[in-house]
Amino acid sequence: MAYRAQQIAPPIPSGFGLWAATLVAALILGTLGVVASRAPEAGQLGPSDWAAVRFTVSQAVLSAFLSVLFAIPVARALSRRRFRGRGLLITLLGAPFLLPVIVAVMGLLAVFGRSGWVSQALELFGLPPIPIYGFHGVVIAHVFFNLPLATRVILQGWAGIPAERFRLAAQLGFSARNVARHLEWPMLKRAVPGAFAIVFAICLSSFAVALTMGGGPRATTVELAIYQAFRFDFDLGKAALLASMQLALAGSAALLALWMSQGQGGFGKGLDRSVERWDEGSRIVDFIAIFLAVLFLLVPMLAVGSRGLAALPDLPMTVWASAWMSIKVALLSAGLAFALSLPIALTAVRFAWIESVGLLAIAASPLVIGTGLFILVFPFASPQDWAFVVTACVNAVMALPFALRVLIPAVQDVCEGYGRLSLSLGLSRWAMLRLVILPRIRAPLGFATGLAAALSMGDLGVVALFAGTGEATLPLQIYRLMGAYRMDAAAGAALLLALLSFGAFWMCDAWGRRNA
Repeated sequence: MAYRAQQIAPPIPSGFGLWAATLVAALILGTLGVVASRAPEAGQLGPSDWAAVRFTVSQAVLSAFLSVLFAIPVARALSRRRFRGRGLLITLLGAPFLLPVIVAVMGLLAVFGRSGWVSQALELFGLPPIPIYGFHGVVIAHVFFNLPLATRVILQGWAGIPAERFRLAAQLGFSARNVARHLEWPMLKRAVPGAFAIVFAICLSSFAVALTMGGGPRATTVELAIYQAFRFDFDLGKAALLASMQLALAGSAALLALWMSQGQGGFGKGLDRSVERWDEGSRIVDFIAIFLAVLFLLVPMLAVGSRGLAALPDLPMTVWASAWMSIKVALLSAGLAFALSLPIALTAVRFAWIESVGLLAIAASPLVIGTGLFILVFPFASPQDWAFVVTACVNAVMALPFALRVLIPAVQDVCEGYGRLSLSLGLSRWAMLRLVILPRIRAPLGFATGLAAALSMGDLGVVALFAGTGEATLPLQIYRLMGAYRMDAAAGAALLLALLSFGAFWMCDAWGRRNA
């Protein structure tokens, strides 16, 4: 006879996850404290710094609003239509998120720049070109990156509506407007705020976009102001204060996103039947939404490919050396992300609060983390000698939130489905991990590792501060080629970087899906 209630916990190892989460939190907060402690006096913000804060918040709000606004009709069209190549199209819509920022910037300049395709078409009608630099360029670039993310988040909301609900709506004779009112609108009220908060948090910590498309002091983000405080003024107090403000802003948005995403349910469980829609709606509207999204997302990538293909055979040796450096950084970063995200995801089954470590990584400044590590290393070695290791560590921490979002739901599903059975069989924690959990999360584990490798391959952050000529990664080398107006070589290097990023993701993802 049971005399008290006792929670039945699946036998999974959780100690390593607590240590990993503590290490990540100490790395983020500790490096911020190191930078602040080395400042000769408390940081003070001038008018230009407050202008950077206002610009950061305003562009993040507008970028998130436009990304979600355009994602709603695209996600609705993809949820209502079944056509050949739909799965491939959804996969391609995720390509801009994996695309290195510097490559995407070159593609956007080729399409929307002063000499780009759109500006040339506008000149035929006597219209001025699109102002690509400054506020407009930063917003366009952020929408380009985050529109696929918002589409996938909202599309998951549509997928969360059971097929039986649409079947019941058809039996009741619901029109497309009635379905939108009683099924789609309640789902959007739960999914859209979370998608907005996630995109807002990502746009707050933007660095590479503002560095390449900011266009001057009037278009400076907080992260770029931190870079300038380190690079040109070496004002550690100002950098620490700006990083604290960014941590508070982005952390609040990330916590808001987590709070809103917890209420995604509401339609109940279904029988996992394939969804059939009887509310046809307008096929023309759905076609236009999908066509415009594909045009906006894929044309810049095609522009980079068409221009870079001719310059690929004539790339200088410095580009190939930088490519090898990027590969090494990506391999180390992916390994570290794997070692950190897996134990944290396992521990999140028992301690849900541990996922806040990933949200802390979204809000953190990678430049402050890198600078704090270099300050700690400086008494013992030259910072340039450790640029490779520090860059890989920072990239692994920055990829951690995305890896956890992939792994935690997968681990929770396995524990809910097989946790009690494993307890009844008397499996130990390591046997549960080896025989039950790892085989069933191999596919999302490979996806998360590939995502970390691709994001690290295209990162332009810490390495821009401390890397010397021989330690430059490929994104930094492309930025230097663009600064020297060697645009053909930059286009070829950008194509090479895109191929390496997608190749790293594909290999890790294929490893995860094979025999999963």
